[in-house]
Amino acid sequence: MNTILFWIMTALQIFGIGLTVYAIVHAVRQRSDAFTAVDKLTKPIWLGILLVSLLVILAMGVLGLLGFIAIIAVGIYLADVKPRVDDIQHGGSRW
Repeated sequence: MNTILFWIMTALQIFGIGLTVYAIVHAVRQRSDAFTAVDKLTKPIWLGILLVSLLVILAMGVLGLLGFIAIIAVGIYLADVKPRVDDIQHGGSRW
């Protein structure tokens, strides 16, 4: 049973790392003024939040309190900030 739990935890951590790296790459590639144009935190602040989240997930996994907070921060970026930044840079008429 412990082996199954280990593999589930490992899979969750890898998934969390992948999502966080994706969010970091997305944030790096965006223009700085796009973040403030959609009334979000600045690009350097979001990059800092995402990088700290990556370090927490690497060090502690996703199930501890700090790991849970890190995943929530990444989720906020991907669900709220990313779509708005994409819309303002691409005209909002993408499929």
